[in-house]
Amino acid sequence: MGKSKHHIHRPLSRREMLGICKTGFGSLAFLSLFGSMPKSKTEEFKRLMQHVPHHMPKVKSVVFLYMDGGVSQVDSFDPKPRLDKENGEDPNKKFKVDDTQFGNVGKILKSPWKFKQYGECGMPVSELFPHIGSCVDDIALVRSMVSDFPEHTNANYFLHTGSGIQGRPSMGAWVTYGLGSENQNLPGYVVLNGGLVPPGGLDNFNSGFLPASFQASVLKAGKVPLPNIKPFEETQELQDQKLAFINQMDNSLLGSLGHADAIESAISNYELAYRMQSSIPELTEFSSETKETQKLYGMMSDDPYTRSYGAQCLLARRLVERGVRFIELTCPSVKGDRWDQHSELKDGHERNAHAVDQPIAGLIKDLKRRGLLNETLIVWMGEFGRTPFAQGTDGRDHNPSAFSMWMAGGGIKGGTIYGKTDDYGYRVIENKTTIHDIHATMLHLLGIDHERLTFHFGGRDVRLTDVHGHLIKDILT
Repeated sequence: MGKSKHHIHRPLSRREMLGICKTGFGSLAFLSLFGSMPKSKTEEFKRLMQHVPHHMPKVKSVVFLYMDGGVSQVDSFDPKPRLDKENGEDPNKKFKVDDTQFGNVGKILKSPWKFKQYGECGMPVSELFPHIGSCVDDIALVRSMVSDFPEHTNANYFLHTGSGIQGRPSMGAWVTYGLGSENQNLPGYVVLNGGLVPPGGLDNFNSGFLPASFQASVLKAGKVPLPNIKPFEETQELQDQKLAFINQMDNSLLGSLGHADAIESAISNYELAYRMQSSIPELTEFSSETKETQKLYGMMSDDPYTRSYGAQCLLARRLVERGVRFIELTCPSVKGDRWDQHSELKDGHERNAHAVDQPIAGLIKDLKRRGLLNETLIVWMGEFGRTPFAQGTDGRDHNPSAFSMWMAGGGIKGGTIYGKTDDYGYRVIENKTTIHDIHATMLHLLGIDHERLTFHFGGRDVRLTDVHGHLIKDILT
């Protein structure tokens, strides 16, 4: 009597064999690769798996105050008396004028604002920023910044990712890739949406070729910080059953496909989203903050944009307290515009400055009195500066050849001025500083060697600073 067909042993087809064994082949290849890695590469792999810094960090978190549009350096932190003397004269007779974004070169334009010396260090700051001026003894000012790009979109990509092209990992993604998060109930990388999406869009905050779990989570400082934070299910049990089913389906698919970043990141994000449903409402509830604290941040101002940015800065402090690694604040939508005054310079810069000045100073002072400033790095900067001559009659065009930025917090030498521009604030003449240098210095303070934080992509080990970047040692303690 013949055997049942259920007991017939037939050879596997090539397709079936590969389907069953493919993950094993990958593991064998990985083990072979791991065993043949140079010792330094093996140690770096182990470090990344454990999220151990390369050296003792000075700070735990970064708060990046992104001044979208390009603040004018000669109207904020780099006073130029020569502009007063030569106001209204032809710049072409004074220096070589580079091509500008719009090619509408007017006369030399003096600053509409006076400068005043602040603090024990005597750092000059314009009338635009009296509150930040009161914090200069904690600030290291860099006046010698340059960028490779004169147009917003590419300059924004360069500022955020170290590359002027779209699709590279943002600095926040690199930080969380290298260090992980100290709070498992919150994202390691958070962008606070002030109301304006910058040129270049959300790709400024993406993970690029890094795993998708390292991209930014975008929150708002308000009653609804992000959609769907409240569960739709009527009971906790029902939600748990749904999540368990989703997890089962995803893991089943992952088991059949092997390593797949999209699926693994989706699983990770589902789990994080579940935990955020309890942590986010508590994070964004400001009722526990005293009226004095809220006033310090400008949340009782008559200006709605000051109140809006004040809420962002207060939320940033609360994120720092909870161990979030990288927090970026975007500009409030001040009448639908940012720091990009091609005309009406005085009105536009004053409105934007009034929105952010008090909240930023409040953040510095609040972190300091809570003992958190020495473990937090605050970075204030935009993508480029502006020209010392007018675009038309009352604006300033883009200038990537010179602009200012500043840092404050742990490891920073407060009351310091680094770098120098010419008498017009048009070009850097001393200690030229690049975006890569800022990234290298920022990573250094977090305990990361920028030359060793790499990801293999496109046939080579890629890093945030590419093949560039030097520490700005003169502003470090």
